[in-house]
Amino acid sequence: MSVILFASVVRVRDGLPLSASTDYEQDKGLQEAKKHLKSLSKKLSQFPDRCSLKTGQYNVNFTSSLGVGYFMVCTESYPNVLAFCFLDELQREFIVTYDTKCINSAVRPYSFIEFDNFIQKTKQRYNSPRSLSTKINLADMQTEIKLRPPYQLSPEDLGSINGFSHHAPSKYKGIAPNQMLEPVTLAGIVSCVLSLLCGGLNLLRGVHAIESVLQNEDEDFNYVIAFFLGTAACLYQCYLFAYFSVWRNFKSFLAFALICLCNMYLYELRNVWQILFHVTVGAFSTLQIRLRQPQGKAPDYNV
Repeated sequence: MSVILFASVVRVRDGLPLSASTDYEQDKGLQEAKKHLKSLSKKLSQFPDRCSLKTGQYNVNFTSSLGVGYFMVCTESYPNVLAFCFLDELQREFIVTYDTKCINSAVRPYSFIEFDNFIQKTKQRYNSPRSLSTKINLADMQTEIKLRPPYQLSPEDLGSINGFSHHAPSKYKGIAPNQMLEPVTLAGIVSCVLSLLCGGLNLLRGVHAIESVLQNEDEDFNYVIAFFLGTAACLYQCYLFAYFSVWRNFKSFLAFALICLCNMYLYELRNVWQILFHVTVGAFSTLQIRLRQPQGKAPDYNV
């Protein structure tokens, strides 16, 4: 029997479940499929915006857009076109019902559990395809899937997610679109300029420190290392602000910690105001990196 069994909505950046359909099925294969769904949701930003995974007698299909991911589990015989039309309908309703600010500020799992009512009604409609009155939308989705088919995830991809296949190259590398970040703000531009300034000052002082070491053997070469590490940390923060990468917020925090450590080591060569300036700029840049989140792909409803 071709049916949709389960659906959920998650936040892309951390996999936080926002809503899900009520599930009464106790089938072991279905529970295994839902485990895969949970693993995929935690790494959603690493995948293309439309994917499918075959697991036993079930398929897991998902899409992502504007920082939100939409999952569904169906039987293996359920048509792909109907599956992605179903997800597309959930997506449209969800972004109309909840604004981005509410989604980003959600802390508790299933903060929008009331959306389950819409999921259940839509699931019932799609489990009776003959009653669907969206033939035009189905035709549009069929054309879109032919032109841009969903990426088929493999067991190797799942192994990489669960930590069992670190050395296997990702098959979807280069297929997924570049993750777009939110538009640059004035504060973000200022943080980048200040970080470049701090990096330039560190580089200049590092060059002078090398000259001092060459002229005086008693000079501490570790000062040179501290200046150049500070330069690298400032430039890396600029890179993290401009481009998306995995563990981006964590990396920016490590870069900020390195800036603090370098300035602590250089306290004999800098006054308090200089150290405070470098640390403040590092903290400001870290904050701007944290605030500039991935925006996802804008939906296209053939309007």
